[in-house]
Amino acid sequence: MSKTKKKAPVKSVQLGSRSIGNELPLSIIAGPCVMESEAHLWEVAGAISRIAKETRINFIFKCSYDKANRSSHDSYRGPGMKEALLMLSQIKAQFKLPILTDVHLPSDADLAAEVADVLQIPAYLSRQTDLLIACGRTKKIVNVKKGQFLSPWDVPNIIDKIASTGNDNVLITERGTFFGYQNLVVDMRGMEIIKQYGVPVIFDATHSVQLPGGNGKSSGGQREYVFPLARAAAALGVAGIFMEVHPDPDRAFSDGPNSLRLDSVKTIVQFLKKIDRLTKLEVPKV
Repeated sequence: MSKTKKKAPVKSVQLGSRSIGNELPLSIIAGPCVMESEAHLWEVAGAISRIAKETRINFIFKCSYDKANRSSHDSYRGPGMKEALLMLSQIKAQFKLPILTDVHLPSDADLAAEVADVLQIPAYLSRQTDLLIACGRTKKIVNVKKGQFLSPWDVPNIIDKIASTGNDNVLITERGTFFGYQNLVVDMRGMEIIKQYGVPVIFDATHSVQLPGGNGKSSGGQREYVFPLARAAAALGVAGIFMEVHPDPDRAFSDGPNSLRLDSVKTIVQFLKKIDRLTKLEVPKV
């Protein structure tokens, strides 16, 4: 299928003193899927902070206060919004890391925006107009996970909904497309198409290898393919890579099968930084 659209001007999004853009040095969004405990959160945030300083890469710390889209009613969802936002505010103050967290309900947007620098729309909610508008009205950066059921050509509708609030601080994250049941594939062409809409593109390396509902009451995953896909996206020239990390993924409360080990993150992002630097030196016109 081929669709054409006039290429939009290249745009970057400002996050404090940092800029996020497809032609700028790679940013990394990393952290645990969900808050498991205060000790767990501080362990991961401390490690991410050290890695950010050692690699000189723009890191954004991510963690969800509520996982409202779990496979099973019995699955752990998080500590609750009030307690979690307090912990995230402490992490932000201690480690000076920008914070990203999911927002599931329009009524949560303003409260989450008091702490978070980036509000994230989960993939399953990427068409929810009221949620997009509520997050847009906060004037914070809004990172929208493109739904597994959407094409790249659906993305302008998402952008337009947020832009209707006067907020053009939008990131679009590719996280794979449904391929039959309980499987995802990544069409790398899609990220090139989304770039044409003038937004920074993020590649979600860990959710792209998820097997939704693959374990019955939880999702499975293929962690071994995270790094290969991240390398491919970095070579494509994206604004950032998103990855969920955990000290012991096999014991994670959520998304363990597709999460990276925390002790592998530094080596991985150093490699991605080299690819990104080479890719963005000069892109030949073909």
